[in-house]
Amino acid sequence: MQFLILSRRRTSEFTAAEFDELAKQEADQARQLYGLGFTRQLWHRGDQGGACQIAEAADEVEVRTKLATLPFAKAGMLDFEIVPLKPYAGFYT
Repeated sequence: MQFLILSRRRTSEFTAAEFDELAKQEADQARQLYGLGFTRQLWHRGDQGGACQIAEAADEVEVRTKLATLPFAKAGMLDFEIVPLKPYAGFYT
C-alpha cells in the first residue's frame, strides 16, 4: 500500500543550528529507507521546512515505525501527516 507523507519541521521549538547538527544523519537514514524500498519518492517542501514523500508499506503502523528511525523524528523535531492512498478509480471504468 502507498502513503503520502508530509513532514513539517518544528521550527518554533528547534533552531536551524539544531537541525543542522542532525542533517547528515537524517540524509543517511533517508537513503537507507529508500534503499529498503520504503521511500519511493522524496521532495523538500516548497512552502515550509519539511519533506513530502511517497512510501510503500503494509500499513500505517509500518509507516510510523520506519519514520521513527529518522534522527529528526527521534529528536521530536518533526510533525507528520500520513495519508493512505488508493488507486484512482477513473482509470478503471
